Amino acid sequence: MEANSAIRTLYLIGPSSTGKSTLFHAIVKDMGLDLGQCITEVARTVMKNTGFSRETVGDIGMQRAIMIAQLEQEHVARSVAGGGTVRVVLSDRSALDPVAYAVLTAANEDDARERMRVLVNTPEFQAALSRYREGTFILFKPMPEWLVDDGVRSVEKQGEVFEVFHGVLKELGIPYVELGEEIKDLQARVAFATGLIDPSGTNAPLLENGTMTLISWFLAGVKL
Repeated sequence: MEANSAIRTLYLIGPSSTGKSTLFHAIVKDMGLDLGQCITEVARTVMKNTGFSRETVGDIGMQRAIMIAQLEQEHVARSVAGGGTVRVVLSDRSALDPVAYAVLTAANEDDARERMRVLVNTPEFQAALSRYREGTFILFKPMPEWLVDDGVRSVEKQGEVFEVFHGVLKELGIPYVELGEEIKDLQARVAFATGLIDPSGTNAPLLENGTMTLISWFLAGVKL
């Protein structure tokens, strides 16, 4: 068994302006995590280094570059966490995000299916998929009153972005929990999130894989 096999991973995903980054930094402080085992700002870094921008968010090449960079950072973070006392990797977003945004910017159902196929079948993603299915994902629900322009992605319709993430998670068989306005207090959110990766076994139950697939999301008539 590899040395870092017991590492717990926590991914914060979903629409922009729902509290992911705020919670990320609060968890880092609460758990005393080394910054080397924490992942954030991957998309911003890729865009800065490659010349991509939020106007090119629909470019499959951009999303693939972000995906690869994210997975590379996860590899580094797992190495750091494996040698530390707190064996946790914390990530603000994930390699699912490029898939979700590629789907979100698709022209139609067939285009969405093809975009997802291309990214999901990337060798690096396939190598990480089993680990993702064993990780802990928090999908943030829409919080319209918190919506601000993050300067990276186009200002989002949070509900549509949430549904795309929901569909991608279901399609790939990745368990997750949702977090929204039912818990707004930051310390309560920290307690909720850290409880999910508590080795004592008191984790909240993850949502089981449902029947709503990525394609049925498109057929439901959500407009991009």
